[in-house]
Amino acid sequence: MKWSEISILTTNEAVEPISNILHEAGASGVVIEDPLELEKEREDQFGEIYQLNPDDYPEEGVIVKAYLSVNSFLGETVDEIKEAINNLIIYNIDIGLNKVSISEVNEEEWATAWKKYYNPVKISKKFTIVPTWEDYTPVNTDELIIELDPGMAFGTGTHPTTVMCIQALERKVQPGDRVVDVGTGSGVLSIAAAKLGAGKVEAMDLDDVAVQVAKLNLKLNKVHDVATISQNNLLDGVAEGADIVVANILAEVILRFADDAGKVVKNGGYFITSGIIQQKKEVVKDAMINAGFEIEEIISMEDWVAIISKKK
Repeated sequence: MKWSEISILTTNEAVEPISNILHEAGASGVVIEDPLELEKEREDQFGEIYQLNPDDYPEEGVIVKAYLSVNSFLGETVDEIKEAINNLIIYNIDIGLNKVSISEVNEEEWATAWKKYYNPVKISKKFTIVPTWEDYTPVNTDELIIELDPGMAFGTGTHPTTVMCIQALERKVQPGDRVVDVGTGSGVLSIAAAKLGAGKVEAMDLDDVAVQVAKLNLKLNKVHDVATISQNNLLDGVAEGADIVVANILAEVILRFADDAGKVVKNGGYFITSGIIQQKKEVVKDAMINAGFEIEEIISMEDWVAIISKKK
């Protein structure tokens, strides 16, 4: 089978929405070439990360790549992808240079090319993200492992917004908690909550592809007895009484359901949000306060923030 590689030069802010557009267009995974990866300090046990080649990364911006099968509809699919990316401007998302290029690759290259970018990464005091094909031995007895395969998932679990959400969950999840994960994507936050001892985790996503991906990842990590996944629009129909609602999603979407979160989260519970760029921090904070939450902590990483708020 022949495959076509679509490459988009964009901004860090647009990486997640563009990744979602590519998945909706039929891509089973994405490769993100972010030059900031070259500057990050890594733990010694992940020595392979230092093999990253600067020539593989753009001098400015971020490159998002995906692979689509070559068929008679490919041209239409690429046009739809370009249009969807251009429409992100409506939501005040900076798409940068937005240079789109197409090239053909063979199946063997497609199947293995992205693996060199994905290695075990310790993202918090307890959690390490490990690709399914890697043999990894925990360094500490209390270390928690999340296995992901970005060939089938929406991301590697190491994006700053995801990392901050997991770090927040690590601090706030108590044994037996009921956690609701809105816009779950790969299911990584639900996996983290379950491994931290939550009694019930309800993951949901409007995208059916995300639902299927998350279902596979929940089973892969052996938490499907605690965490369930369903197709749902934000918090529509979700019962009250959640100890934690967590959402790693665009700021514009958080604003749409902040009031619903205020009803679903019980008194003393938490609303943890990320996917928020620095410029939109204040408007999200105001929405959470108006929904009955107190801002307890704001975490920053690169150009992103996560907000931990507590129900009064």
